[in-house]
Amino acid sequence: MSEAIIELKQLSVDLAGRRILKSLDTSLYGRAIGLLGPNGAGKTTLIHTLLGFFPASEGTAKVLGRDLSVGKSIRQLLGYMPERDAFISNMTGIHFVRYMAELSGLPPGLALEKAHEALYYVGLGEARYRKIETYSLGMKQLIKLAQALVHGPELIFLDEPTNGLDPPARSRMLKLIREISRKGKARIILSSHLLRDVETCCEEVLILKNGQIAVYCDLEKERKENRKFIECAYVGDREKLTRELNAMGCEVAIPRKHHLKIILNNDVSVQDVFSGAARADAQLRRLSFKRDSLEDIFMNAMEAQNGRV
Repeated sequence: MSEAIIELKQLSVDLAGRRILKSLDTSLYGRAIGLLGPNGAGKTTLIHTLLGFFPASEGTAKVLGRDLSVGKSIRQLLGYMPERDAFISNMTGIHFVRYMAELSGLPPGLALEKAHEALYYVGLGEARYRKIETYSLGMKQLIKLAQALVHGPELIFLDEPTNGLDPPARSRMLKLIREISRKGKARIILSSHLLRDVETCCEEVLILKNGQIAVYCDLEKERKENRKFIECAYVGDREKLTRELNAMGCEVAIPRKHHLKIILNNDVSVQDVFSGAARADAQLRRLSFKRDSLEDIFMNAMEAQNGRV
């Protein structure tokens, strides 16, 4: 896409006299974008700011090419699945989703039609006339998703959509999220503390730490370019072994004492590494062959003091 879905320019947000978001500056283009960070990093504050709930203290933000100052007109293009339940007592599933569709700007007749469609789409067609308080946790998560997409938004914010779900319900939720983004129904911003969920569903990832951008990662590019590496223990002269591996075109890091992380280039095999170790009179032990994962990227970001990768 030529136009950014989210564009932040030195965005800062203050709440209760404290700066929560600090000079965020980035542009995001993917159909499914992951938002990661530890508790208190500012993920939910960023979502609420992009939804127009909180004003920017400094800087600007655009969503779908529109400035947040346009207010209500942009909200009709957005869907929001909150982390916490926000249901109305004694409402049936169909009544609730229809009501949310009307609040999003649909006329009553069309809102009812779209509510039926959304509930069947997420798998709640048989339960749509039951009161929501009788729903299981998984069903409540699904109806929150239904109300987020009922009005046909261009962009949906999902805040911890798999929170508390058992494995089958989590699998179904992730399948729906992938289907929504990949079949062009809407673009997705997925905020989650579960890295596997983000890695499964998203093309881009923004990691926040202490209200700042710690890492931006293009997962599609990372998957194509991600290099293989070996983690192992060693016995021998580390400097001599490192020189030998560097001469072969490998990069070497030291994650902890008496261990190496050996990043292979495309022309070097595991057998070549063993041969290089033999030439350095060293032994490699407890070897594991890996590729960098989103978990590695996340943990490196959390360990870094500052900066953006």
